Order: sequence, then C-alpha cells, then structure tokens
Amino acid sequence: MLARHGRPDMSTAIDGVLISRTETPTAPSASMSGTLLALIAQGAKRLALGDCVYEYRAGQYLVASVDLPVNGHFTEASAQAPALGFGLILDASAIAELLLAAEPGVVSRASGQTPRGIAVSDAPDELLDAVVRLVRLLDRPQEIKVLAPLIKREIFWRLITGDQGDLVRQLGLADSNLTYIARAVRWIRDNYALPFHVDDVARMSGMSASAFYRHFQAVTAMSPIQFQKQIRLQEARLLLATNPPDITSVAYRVGYSSPSQFSREYRRQFGVSPSEEPARRGSTNGGLRSLP
Repeated sequence: MLARHGRPDMSTAIDGVLISRTETPTAPSASMSGTLLALIAQGAKRLALGDCVYEYRAGQYLVASVDLPVNGHFTEASAQAPALGFGLILDASAIAELLLAAEPGVVSRASGQTPRGIAVSDAPDELLDAVVRLVRLLDRPQEIKVLAPLIKREIFWRLITGDQGDLVRQLGLADSNLTYIARAVRWIRDNYALPFHVDDVARMSGMSASAFYRHFQAVTAMSPIQFQKQIRLQEARLLLATNPPDITSVAYRVGYSSPSQFSREYRRQFGVSPSEEPARRGSTNGGLRSLP
C-alpha cells in the first residue's frame, strides 16, 4: 500500500502525511528533521544527531519534536524489498487540544526532565492500526476531508500516551523547556548567517543563560554554536547545488568570514571540499529528501 503511493517528493493527498519509497541503500545525507512522526514499514534507517546515533527498522517509529539538523540514510533497501516509510507532521496545537480534553489522570505527568528532541520506540498495534487506516484513505479520496483529521488526532493521542509521550506532550505545552528551546532553534535557523551571543538567545527564549545552555544541549545533542554551524553548512550545500563555481560567495552568504575555514569545516562535515561537491551530487541521490 505504501509502495503504491510513494512519490519522489513524498507528498500525498492528505495534508501533513508523507510517504517515502527507496530501492537502494543510500549514502548519509544531511537534512532538517522537521517535527514529525516517522514510521518504518519495511527496511531500516540510521540517523545521526550530533554524537547520538539512532537506528530504527520495520515496526519502529521515530519522533522528532524539534526541527534539527540530522544526517540519515537507509541501510536496508532493494528493488525487491524497497524501504518504505510513513511520516506525519506533528501539530502542536492539536496536541495541546488533546491534553486539555484528556480526563484527569489519563495522561501521565511530565517527568521534569528535558527530553532529547529525537527518540525511537517500537510501534504498538494501536498506533500501527491508526496509521494503516489513514493511508487507506488515499484510495478513498472522497473520505479524506472528513476522516483524515479524526485519524490524525487518534495518532497524536497514541503518541501522547505511548513510550515517547513525555517528549510529545512537551510539544503541546506552551511553558515546557522543549518549547523554549524550539523557539531558540527557530531563531537560529532563521538567522543562521548572523553572529550571536548565547546570552541574548537565552533571553529571547525566556531562560537564564546557564539553564538555556543545559537544556539546549539536552534537546539537540550539541551546543548553540555547533547547531548554527550545522545549519550554515547545510545551507551552503544547497547553495552550491545552484552556484557551484562561486565558493567564496557561498561562504560569505552563510556567515563565514574566512573562505578557507569554510572549506575546512565543509570537508570535515561532508567528506569532500566545496569544489568537489557538485560532481558528487551529480552522481548520487544525496540531494533527494527522505524521512528522518
């Protein structure tokens, strides 16, 4: 069923639903995770966030509650058994509504710890059943408008009450540490080329500098400056795809004052120099988007 609806851009007729189909193991590729549920139906994938590595396969799901710079690749896929993935963008407002509607005591209280922004768990039968029913609507487009929102809410509920419930619940709480860090992540993402002081971003996020730094590392597995560097290098990679000869200009555009430093850090991150990148991208599928 997933194989039939997989498209190169992963889009579907259901808003917020993505389907991925890959027929060969892929090379590690840098991308932003988005905030979503990613479930593997067939095959296996490996994902790196900072120094943390996550591996998940058929019957397991990954939750990304913050838009983070990750490196991922399918480790098991073939023409006979393609890697198949389902994605659903997490809706913070819908999660907040479910938390408000829940009977007292039904939803566990938050642990008080700041969870990592990404986690992997085995998918319970109830979650798998809801995902299957949502995908089946693609064969009944006349029912999507009425039934898709209901099934999405059910999936969010299964996540809220599941193994990674603490992580998902914080996404729907306006005053959670995760929400404060997500605010900082968005600011850095939108202003990646600008220099900044950690104290200033902490203040914008409504946290003290020490608490901000601690929680930022807990969620993202990297420091704010390391996070900014990851964003800069990913943006540079996209720019090089359209401006391959103009390496110095790309370095300045993404915030580097030294083209030589940019080249060193680019090679360290991607394994090739900026001048070698266009040739490699022309011979691989590294530019294709995939689910985290």
